Amino acid sequence: MRLLSGASASRFHFPILPLPRATPRCVPRSSSALACRAVSSSAAPAGDGGARKPWLFVGLGNPGKMYQRTRHNVGFEMIDVIAEAEGISLSSMQFKAMVGKGRIGDVPIMLAKPQTFMNASGESVGQLVSYFKIPPNQVLVMYDDLDLPFAKLRLLPKGGHGGHNGMRSIINHLKQNRDFPRLRIGIGRPPGKMDPANFVLRPFTKKEQEELDFTFHRGLEAVRIMTLEGFNKSATFVNTAQSLKC
Repeated sequence: MRLLSGASASRFHFPILPLPRATPRCVPRSSSALACRAVSSSAAPAGDGGARKPWLFVGLGNPGKMYQRTRHNVGFEMIDVIAEAEGISLSSMQFKAMVGKGRIGDVPIMLAKPQTFMNASGESVGQLVSYFKIPPNQVLVMYDDLDLPFAKLRLLPKGGHGGHNGMRSIINHLKQNRDFPRLRIGIGRPPGKMDPANFVLRPFTKKEQEELDFTFHRGLEAVRIMTLEGFNKSATFVNTAQSLKC
């Protein structure tokens, strides 16, 4: 399993793009300086003292080298991309998950990769949500989807498990609460009569990985928009005009 720490090397070479529609008000001069605050439409509501609600971003997958870069682990890879781009180290083990904490703009975020194996993901996610008191609508789960065309993204505010065992486990451990957003990452259908259980554990071809890397880049931008400007703007970005490539 890869553990990212800031500028650690990986196969992802996306530029660290400026935060969407964010204008820095200050430039930190040291680690003790005030953090730059981002101007966005997702300003904190009145009466909360200006604090921003934290986001929990969860990527689903299976731990271990044998599962790296397989279709079932695209959720883990999405978390790795976010961690590298935002300089967050996934170096802590908490509640059966590799966890990293940081900020996007002035919004605190937590990244998590449950190490329970896919089908028991809820054991970790349920404990993280409960301990850190994160509201369900601030928990984004990212995972593979057989029913979505390869390399396509779909961002939804809530829903069922759709037959995905990792999502089924999470819903069970959230006491059947389904009102949390999810980013579905398309891996396509298995060819011919191949068993889907075998298909999801297959690695990507070089061509597929190149296309998927672009998808991860879109996912990164979607997370930034969601964090700074809200779910609706992020959903508009993700769910429309996916065929346009820069």
